[in-house]
Amino acid sequence: MNFSGMRGIGSAAILWAVAATGCWAWAQAQSGTPQPGAKERARIAIAHVLPKMDGDHLKATVVEVNYGPGESSPPHSHPCAVLGYVMEGEIRSQVKGEQETVYKAGESFYEPPNGVHLVSGNASQTQPARLLAYFVCDHDAPLSTAAHETSHSGGK
Repeated sequence: MNFSGMRGIGSAAILWAVAATGCWAWAQAQSGTPQPGAKERARIAIAHVLPKMDGDHLKATVVEVNYGPGESSPPHSHPCAVLGYVMEGEIRSQVKGEQETVYKAGESFYEPPNGVHLVSGNASQTQPARLLAYFVCDHDAPLSTAAHETSHSGGK
């Protein structure tokens, strides 16, 4: 029996099976058909109507905020609209005129321009917390100011 000839046929069969499987997988990926156990590729985390802004001076700034266990910020205000996204842990938040809320990892929130941020901190005394704050501004200004400087500005 000629084993070298059999080895060639076996190798060709294996290559054909790999190619056919690869083509099937590629076709499934292109079809948009979700595969069992596949994770969601994209989701809307938050959508919120922004206040009227000067479109000639728009600027977006993303700030990563890290709170150690039990840490918080003093009351403050942001002159621009802010979208927050909690990446880790739990964040306590309250804008003047609204109820205090705890946001967990994967949740988002909105803060109006000049709203007084009465509470902003880590909800846990033992675990860290981290969030991304997306500032959308149409003018140059510090991203945060102490609340006593802005509490008369008519914010929420």
